[in-house]
Amino acid sequence: MTTPDGARRRDERGTAVQRARAALVVGLAAILGRLPTTFVGGVSDALGELWYRLAPDRAAIARGNLAHVAAWLAAEGRGSARARAAASDPAALERLVRAAFRHGVRTYAETLRAGATARDVRRGLVIESPEAVDAAFAAGGPIIFATLHFGSMMGVSTVLSDRIRVPITAPMETLGDPELQRVLRRVREGGGARIVDLREARRELRAALARGEGVGLVADRDIAGGGVPVTLFGQPASLPIGPAYLAIDTGAPLHVAATRRVAHDRFRGWLVTLPHPPADLPRRARIEALLQAEARAFEDLVAPAPEQWWSVFYPIWEAVGPRPRGAGAAPPLAAGSPAPIGAVPPAPVGANRPGPEPVREPRP
Repeated sequence: MTTPDGARRRDERGTAVQRARAALVVGLAAILGRLPTTFVGGVSDALGELWYRLAPDRAAIARGNLAHVAAWLAAEGRGSARARAAASDPAALERLVRAAFRHGVRTYAETLRAGATARDVRRGLVIESPEAVDAAFAAGGPIIFATLHFGSMMGVSTVLSDRIRVPITAPMETLGDPELQRVLRRVREGGGARIVDLREARRELRAALARGEGVGLVADRDIAGGGVPVTLFGQPASLPIGPAYLAIDTGAPLHVAATRRVAHDRFRGWLVTLPHPPADLPRRARIEALLQAEARAFEDLVAPAPEQWWSVFYPIWEAVGPRPRGAGAAPPLAAGSPAPIGAVPPAPVGANRPGPEPVREPRP
């Protein structure tokens, strides 16, 4: 039986230009899938350098965000030496910005050559938290996975499709080009997930969890609005309420996971299970506490390679704006300093900040 949403999607045909562009993307994807990974990676890097030169406004946003992250990492004594150096060295910061553009193009390439990327991930992925991963996937459903626009998102999709024991549903934002939307939807559904539109996501995700299935969410950008403020890298930022709301509403465990690139065909994966806050807290406080724990997990994931965080190309914090090339060092941040006024402090959740190794058992 055809649903109204399914009929509407078929009726939403794009213009002739959009259809031609979608056909070009499909053809490009077929070609990329047949080319060697190292060659595709080299071309992606070259295109990333070109994009960097052609998009100075986008580079200024990324530069401001990366300078802030680098300053926070330096103050906390965390992250790679390369990232910490960007807090005080404009040349090191610029190298980080250029790397962000290269990784951005690699993300597009990995999505288009989804099948080849999945093979690369299966051959070249090292799980840094194997016990946590085994425990998460052994539990069955209902189950919630949250990730962020970071590293190889196809890597996360591949691990989920290979290991999860129940069907998984994931929302997809609506693009202005319906033909391109259809292409990307087919690519993502090819990984085994059931894709739903944002406008029907709340109903569909709750229904999936009620059936004992899985839900996957990309949760580091508040695209639809209505998010909840948390402290992220020392400044208030808004995160989508979805993962925490669904976890508290249904009692399902919430896992945060990501994979980052360490070479063209080598990846590192990490997962942490976030404990549910104490049940005697008010519902809103439990949601806020779980979102803050999610933000801490995002910090842990981004710290080793902030240049792989795709969201740096968009505004994240109200207090952090675009940064011109060659600007001086970012304002220093004191390690362990209190959150700025207006930020939401981390609420107690009965566990320490998530790290790369410990296994945290979800509440039943």
